[in-house]
Amino acid sequence: MPAVTIATIGARDVAKEFGKKGTGSDVTLYNLVTEGHAITCVEPTNFPERLPPLLIALGMADHCLLVIDQLSRPIAETIAVADLYDVPTTIVLGPSVGAEEVARLLKGTRLETAPEQPLDYPALRQLVDAWLPRPGDGPVTVPIDHAFPVKGVGAVALGVVRAGTLHAHDKLRLWPTPKIVEIRSIQVHDVEVTHASNGDRVGVALKGVDPDELARGQILAPEGALHASASLNGSALFPCRYHRSAWGEGAQMHLAIGLQVVPVSVGPRDAQSVRFTADRPVVFRPGQPGYVLDLSTTTGPRIAARVALQDGPP
Repeated sequence: MPAVTIATIGARDVAKEFGKKGTGSDVTLYNLVTEGHAITCVEPTNFPERLPPLLIALGMADHCLLVIDQLSRPIAETIAVADLYDVPTTIVLGPSVGAEEVARLLKGTRLETAPEQPLDYPALRQLVDAWLPRPGDGPVTVPIDHAFPVKGVGAVALGVVRAGTLHAHDKLRLWPTPKIVEIRSIQVHDVEVTHASNGDRVGVALKGVDPDELARGQILAPEGALHASASLNGSALFPCRYHRSAWGEGAQMHLAIGLQVVPVSVGPRDAQSVRFTADRPVVFRPGQPGYVLDLSTTTGPRIAARVALQDGPP
C-alpha cells in the first residue's frame, strides 16, 4: 500500500481535513488509511512562535501543501523557508487572496512555477490521494520524529522508512550514537507487521536502548551507512535572499539537518563555503542539504542559507 507524508504549511487547521489526529507535539500528525493508500499530514503547530517545527514538517515530507489564505509576515517567512527546501509543493489559494497578489509574493522563488489549487478540500483530497513517497535508495533508513516509553514494551520510536526495507529483528545503529539496537517489533498505522518499506510510517519497539536515550533526528540505519560528526563543511552555499543579518566567522547560529536542529559555531567562510562546529555530533549523508538558522533575529526570516554538507576536519 503506497504511503505518503505531506507537510501542510501556511495556515493552521488544514491538516485535520485530511485525517484523524494522531501524535501531537510541536508538530501535529493527522493520519488517513484507505484501502489503497495511507496519508500522514504534518502541521507545524508551534510555528510561527518557533521556527524549527516548520523545518521538521518539511524535513519529514514527500510533498507539501502551502496554503496561502492571507498575506502576512508568517506567510512571507514560510515562503522563504519552503523556497530553500527541495520538496514538491502545491500552492493552495484561500478565498481572501488573489492570484496576482500571490504571484508577486512568489516571484523569483522556486515556487513561482508551482502548481496552484483553490482551497477546495474534496478536490485536494483527490489530488493528494495520487501522491507517492519520494524515491529512497540505499540501505534501510528510518529517521525518528517522536519517541516515548510504553509500559511492558520499553522504548518505542516513530518515524518514516526513507530507504530500503525494515524487518523485525534487524540490528541497526542508532545514529549518531554508536549504540546498536534491535527492532523487536514493527507497527504500520497500528497494525503489527513483519516488515515495512519506503514511505511507510512505523512505530518500532526497540531492544538495547532506554527511552530517554532516544531523540528526534536520530536515524536507524546499518553501520557504515551514514556519517556522524560535530565538524562539518558546507559547500554550494545558497543564501536566503530575504535574510537581513550578517553572519560570518565566530557567529553563533543553528543548523537544521534532516530532523535535527543543533547550535553551531561558524568557522571560516567565503562566498561558496563555510565551516561549522556543532555542540554535539550530528548524523548526515555527504552532500545532504543543511539549513543555516538565525533564531535570534527580529527582522526578516530566520533562515539564512542552504548548504551541502560534508565531513569537516577532526
